[in-house]
Amino acid sequence: MSDNSKYQMRTGIIGSVVAALCCFTPLLVILLGAVGLSAWLGWIDYVLFPVLFASLGIMAHAFYIRAGRTGPKPKIIIVIAVTVLSGLIIWLEFKYAIRITIAAAATVAVYAYYLRARELKQTSAPC
Repeated sequence: MSDNSKYQMRTGIIGSVVAALCCFTPLLVILLGAVGLSAWLGWIDYVLFPVLFASLGIMAHAFYIRAGRTGPKPKIIIVIAVTVLSGLIIWLEFKYAIRITIAAAATVAVYAYYLRARELKQTSAPC
């Protein structure tokens, strides 16, 4: 695994975990309330969900690099997916936020599995 791939993977995981903790637990509510910034909580989800989706996109790209760059370049697809998911979450006003987030995470996991299977298939093919 290249250094760039490791850095992207680490960034994606940390960003996803932090955004998920702040979205799905009262962690951010407690922290902002403790320092007197609870007025910011009304719009914070408009930032956290796009950060979560962008972090998952960074992880998807890291999986692509880790797999040896097999298949088409995913950058444009990742940017479109992050934009669409962020817009969808805001348009639906967080009604289906957990379902959409789980679907996004599952999609990244399936993509990683696909890349891994493709990499194994290429390395085991006779020359």
